[in-house]
Amino acid sequence: MKLLAFDTSTDVMSIAVTRTVDGALQVWEYTGAGGAKASLTLIPIALDLLKQAGLTLRELDAICFGSGPGSFTGLRTACAVAQGLAFGAERQVLPVNSLLAVAEDARYRHFASNASAQVTAVLDARMNEMYAASFSWNGSVWMERSASGLVKPEDFRLLTSDMQLAGNVFAEYGARLKGVPPNTKQFEALPTAAAMLRLAPILLAAGAAVAPDDALPVYIRDNVAQTTAERTAIKEAKAALQSEIKV
Repeated sequence: MKLLAFDTSTDVMSIAVTRTVDGALQVWEYTGAGGAKASLTLIPIALDLLKQAGLTLRELDAICFGSGPGSFTGLRTACAVAQGLAFGAERQVLPVNSLLAVAEDARYRHFASNASAQVTAVLDARMNEMYAASFSWNGSVWMERSASGLVKPEDFRLLTSDMQLAGNVFAEYGARLKGVPPNTKQFEALPTAAAMLRLAPILLAAGAAVAPDDALPVYIRDNVAQTTAERTAIKEAKAALQSEIKV
């Protein structure tokens, strides 16, 4: 399977490309600064990774993007870039839940490959709040236990006592997680593009891919009005698409 994936839902930008070479699955990855810089660097770096992999956009099976929840600016940028690339290459878009990607990142790096696991993924939502969702891993596939939501650290509670935590909130909110038992395992994890690539085959088989114009970010907060900075980021992303995409 030939895939491009990227996530800009946090302050870390993650991009990856995968294809099979001589019977072996290979991955080309990049991790760097996200935020406002993502709209300027996402496309050139993605195209460079495709070049390293010996692929063109038209050869991809799908273009995956982290659909959120996460930074409004980051989600809009990733969605706009995925749509633009997919339109030009006539490819489908695969939105991937960023919290599910966090759970997969933790599983891949910290758990035994065939072990079952219960994971609550948590991402910093700023404004003294966290995004959270819970998932079960049965050794081969993930199942959602609770949908993505927004919660204050003081109000956070584990869905079940055997849940493990994964995310990027522990340095900022760890002392305020009063509802988490002291023996709960905590793993630093992010919605990496590599995690998205591992999730993609099952999601594609389940029919989760959509046409570019049907791709949408997942917002949790009600107020999603674009700020001046966000509008600028989207404008820059679209300008980069027009000037740099060569299919």
